[in-house]
Amino acid sequence: MIEANRAERYRWAVLGVFVLSTAINYLDRQTLASLAPMVKSEMALTNAQYGLILTAFSLTYAISAPFAGVLIDRIGLNRAISLAVGLWSCAGIATGFTRSLAGLVACRAVLGIAEAGGIPAAGKAIHQYLRSGERAVGNAVNQAGVSLGAIAAPALATWIAVHRGWRDAFIITGVLGLVWIPIWNWSAAGPGRPQTEHVQAMGLPYAEMLRDRRLWAFVAANALSMILYSLWTNWTTVYLVGVHHLTLVQAAWYAWIPPVFAMAGGFSGGWASLSLVNRGVPPRAARFCVCLACATLALSTAAVPFATNAGAASAAISLSIFAVSAFSVNMYTLPLDTFGGARAAFAVSMLVASYGAVQALISYVIGAVVDLHGYMPVTAVGALMPLAACAVLWFTRATR
Repeated sequence: MIEANRAERYRWAVLGVFVLSTAINYLDRQTLASLAPMVKSEMALTNAQYGLILTAFSLTYAISAPFAGVLIDRIGLNRAISLAVGLWSCAGIATGFTRSLAGLVACRAVLGIAEAGGIPAAGKAIHQYLRSGERAVGNAVNQAGVSLGAIAAPALATWIAVHRGWRDAFIITGVLGLVWIPIWNWSAAGPGRPQTEHVQAMGLPYAEMLRDRRLWAFVAANALSMILYSLWTNWTTVYLVGVHHLTLVQAAWYAWIPPVFAMAGGFSGGWASLSLVNRGVPPRAARFCVCLACATLALSTAAVPFATNAGAASAAISLSIFAVSAFSVNMYTLPLDTFGGARAAFAVSMLVASYGAVQALISYVIGAVVDLHGYMPVTAVGALMPLAACAVLWFTRATR
C-alpha cells in the first residue's frame, strides 16, 4: 500500500519531468520567432522569405509526425523521446552555424522532422501516467510546457543575442535538450513508471484507424483551429516590431506576455472539461463544450489590428491565444478518449501532422498578405477558424 501511494504521487512528478522536454521543444522552436527581426535584418529577408523558412519546418513536421507516432508506439516512449530530443537539439545547434537562407531552411527542415515526435510522445506519456478524467489536465500541463518554452524564448534568446549574437542563442538553447535526456531516463525508471512502457496487443490497427471518420474529423478540426495558434506563435514579435515600431529588446518586453496567457488558457481548458466530466458529462462531449466556448472567445482576434499601442496589442493577442490554447488541450485529448493507449502516439501524431500541414500552407501566404495588405485580413480569417473547427466536430458527430 505504501509503495502504491508513493507511485501515485510520483507519476505526476515524472510527467512534470517529461513536460520539460516540451518546454525545450518550444524554446528551440520559438528562438527563431523571437530573433526573427535580427535574423531577417542580417540576411536581408522579406516577410515572405521568413514564411518560407517556417514552411520548411512545417512541411517536414507534418510529413514526419505519423511515422513518429508509429515509432513511439512500437519502440516505446523512453527510447523514442530520447532519440527525438537528441536530434532536434543537434538541429538547433546547427542553426547557429548557418550563413544563408538555404542553410536556415535546411536546419528548420531537420528540426521539423525531430520535433514531430514531441507532442505524440507527450500524448503517450499522458495516457500511460494519467487516468481518463485527468488527461485534459495532463494536456494542460503539457501546454504549460509549451508556454514555458514560448515565455522563455523572447527573454533568454534576446538576452543571449544582445550579449553574444543570435547564433549563440541557437547553440545554447540546443544544448539544453542534450542535458535533459539522462534526467528523463533516470526519472522514468522510478516508482511512477507504468507496468509496461507501451502496450502492443490492444487498440485499433493503424489501417482501421485511418478508415475511421472520427480520426479525420479530429485532423480537420485541429488544422482549422491551429491556424490561429500558428499565427501568434510565429508572428507576434514580427508584428510588434513591424506594426508598432519597437526594437527587438522592446518587443521582448511584450512578447513573453501572450505565452503566459496561453499557459493560463491551457489550465483553464483542462480544468473546465474535468469539471464537466466530474459532473457526469461524457468525456468527449465535455471536450466539445469547452471547445465551443473557446471558439466564441477567439472571435475577439479580429480586434487585434485596432490596438493603438504595443501594450493593447499584446493584451488582444493574449486573449486570442488564451482561447485557442484552452481549445487545443481539449482537441488533443479527443484522440486519447477515442482510440486508447496502444495507438495513443499515432492518434495524436495525426493531429500534429495536421498542424504542420496547415502551417506549411499558410506561413508563406501570411507573409505575402502582410507584405501587401497588413495584418487585418489575416486576423479576420483567423478569428473564425476555431468556430469552423467546432462545426466540423458537430456535423461529423465525432465527439458523440
